[in-house]
Amino acid sequence: MNSATLAPLVEAASACYRDSGRFGWHFARGKLAGDPVFTAILARGLLEGCPRILDLGCGQGLLAAWLLAARARYSGAAPGSWPREWPAPPPLTHYTGVEINPREAARARAAGAHLALAHFRIVEADVRHADYVESDAIVVLDLLHYLDTASQERVLAKARAALAPGGRLLLRVGDAAGGIGFTVSQAVDTVVVLARRRRLVRLNCHPLPVWLEVFLHAGFSARVVDEIRGAASSNIVLMAHAA
Repeated sequence: MNSATLAPLVEAASACYRDSGRFGWHFARGKLAGDPVFTAILARGLLEGCPRILDLGCGQGLLAAWLLAARARYSGAAPGSWPREWPAPPPLTHYTGVEINPREAARARAAGAHLALAHFRIVEADVRHADYVESDAIVVLDLLHYLDTASQERVLAKARAALAPGGRLLLRVGDAAGGIGFTVSQAVDTVVVLARRRRLVRLNCHPLPVWLEVFLHAGFSARVVDEIRGAASSNIVLMAHAA
């Protein structure tokens, strides 16, 4: 998507955060424009045909705002403003976000009040203990490496049980074999956790082959759908289905 198409979509998706304070609005604009996973979700149709989405570690609910803005643009845009080679955005009808950080959960709820979505719910809870609703897709972006191995397995087992038949699990994880990019991203994640939780958390990341084994052990068949590598990142986007 070129900047002429991306910019209006970013502005539309971030508009619901204006009432949540300057930080929430500016963070939404920067994250949606700068994090390639959001564009990849649309360009590759990673959530295509999934009306019910469970977002684990949802933060301030950016995914819901992004998908609704994309659907509105796709349905009502002038000819040529939606990339012809891109599939239709998912027809989102139910969104449940689980977020442990009270401030982010509050921003998500405030934004949700401005979204045209009747079934929008934010659950302030630890993903290890929250109840998972049945969903067509479960999204887990940049979360699993904050959990110990037993907790990773628990979350994946709960996700598998909550997926509707034919449902999918969309994840982004760090590749521990990613060299300097991984080292830098780990340092950034450590600082972020320290700022949010006021304590150090030991990150638990794996090389890609080990991640695939973790998912297989949890009953998923996973494949790589995108890689984001560079001097400051070594992230992999995976799609998983019940094996």
